[in-house]
Amino acid sequence: MNENDGSTARGFDPDTAPDLSKDGWPEKFAKAPVRRGRPRKARPKVSTTIRLSPEVIDHFRAGGRGWQTRIDDALRDWIKQHDVA
Repeated sequence: MNENDGSTARGFDPDTAPDLSKDGWPEKFAKAPVRRGRPRKARPKVSTTIRLSPEVIDHFRAGGRGWQTRIDDALRDWIKQHDVA
């Protein structure tokens, strides 16, 4: 391997790495739980389609990234201030 080819992490020497095919490592790997992705939230957000006026979208998009979250926050604030029953 060439030290400039970027194929290994900086400071990693494959010649000094332990042999993970021996000494019980395969069994340990087989028993390890597989966790992929981020943990699930107790109450995940719901994907939906909503039609909003262009002025509303333009206003929130002008603030940059996170504009959908800001709309969600604004709607949550509205719910707190208004009794919808």
